[in-house]
Amino acid sequence: MTLKSKILLLSILPLILASVAITWITQMQAHQLSEQEIATFEHNLMASKRQQLQHYVSLAMTSIAPIVADMDNGLESRFAEEEIKRILNALTYGDDGYFFVYDQSGRNLVHPTEPDLVGNDLIELRDSDGKYVIQELLMLARQGGGFSRYKWNKPSEEGPEDKLSYVVQIPKLNWMMGTGIYVDDIAAEVASTRQDVDRNIRQTFYVVLIIISVTVLLIILVAVAINVHATQLADKRLQELAHRSVQYQVVQRRHFARELHDGVNQLMVSARLRLNLSIKKWGQEVAREHLEKAGEMMNLAMQEVRRVSHDLRPILLDDLGLEAALKNMLDDMAERSDLEVFSDLQLPVSRLPDVIEITLYRIVQEALTNVEKHAGARHLNVRIRSREDAVIVEVEDDGKGFRSDTVSEGIGLINMRERTELLGGRFDLHSHPKQGTLIRAVFSLRLEGEKS
Repeated sequence: MTLKSKILLLSILPLILASVAITWITQMQAHQLSEQEIATFEHNLMASKRQQLQHYVSLAMTSIAPIVADMDNGLESRFAEEEIKRILNALTYGDDGYFFVYDQSGRNLVHPTEPDLVGNDLIELRDSDGKYVIQELLMLARQGGGFSRYKWNKPSEEGPEDKLSYVVQIPKLNWMMGTGIYVDDIAAEVASTRQDVDRNIRQTFYVVLIIISVTVLLIILVAVAINVHATQLADKRLQELAHRSVQYQVVQRRHFARELHDGVNQLMVSARLRLNLSIKKWGQEVAREHLEKAGEMMNLAMQEVRRVSHDLRPILLDDLGLEAALKNMLDDMAERSDLEVFSDLQLPVSRLPDVIEITLYRIVQEALTNVEKHAGARHLNVRIRSREDAVIVEVEDDGKGFRSDTVSEGIGLINMRERTELLGGRFDLHSHPKQGTLIRAVFSLRLEGEKS
């Protein structure tokens, strides 16, 4: 996996993890909130049902209240009981609403929907959950009234359903009277509401998932576009560097050819002519002069060869190392100019890679040439720092400087920059008018080691 792919993965992975965590937390909170809302909804429905049952029982008590009052005026109990049974037996509401009556022994007295139960002792009756239905209802009635929830046959369904009943005590007769409402419709309504809520939560999850997917896709597309653009720029820059490198080699070769032709070659031609003249004038005094001139020409040619060789590759760099070569260069500059030259060369004990040594040497050489020709400086400072993974060279002067953001770089600066970038280094130039110039180049030793 490439470095760019790792960076892209590291940028997308936290987004995906954060999005998944936020979505999961949101889903959990949504489920909890929905359950609370459903529980509140169910509670409110049950409260409404309880209120309805109390209202129905109140109406039934109002219907039989005159009969109970007549018992105080002398109405016989048996007539009063029969009239109350008749009235309650006739009171119905809705499809499954009716009233029931039991005495204290658990014997049924009124049951409009199941007349077969009338007269039967149901004190031991239990529903499908094992609950003693009549015993609990009698106990609630004796306590002043209350609600009970149990399973009972629903007339319209012909089967046991969940039922909520409210019972009270009929004064004078000591009967338990009540009515109930089947709450299976509440369970169905709650289940329907829960399905709607779950569907909404799932839809929200899908929407969030789509948004996350689109966001990640856009990030990938943008990263790929940036990567392609950066690659194109890098390729273009590499082509420019290669082209300039070829141009530089051509210029250098042309320069060396001219140096050899105009310098060494002319000296050798002059020396040969002197030797030819000395042969022709041999034995005469002038022959000796021609030989001396030929010797001088040969010495000049040797010096010229040394100079050209030094330009190609400094011999001192190979023999004594980078530090000695740089100090020799700085000493020569201090001797031939009015500059005060300072140096702080902290090179590693072991020698640097050959390609870095020659590049450092050429950068310092080019920088010194620029300072001598253009800077008009009085002080020059050359610093080299080495770390485990990099070596840094800085050349600073206090000359007239220039605005580096507006002035195009000359051939010397371009050569220094390209030499640095060809080795994967970083080249920086800082200059301001009347504030001098700082040239800084950083070379990675780790990358160089990896290449080699």
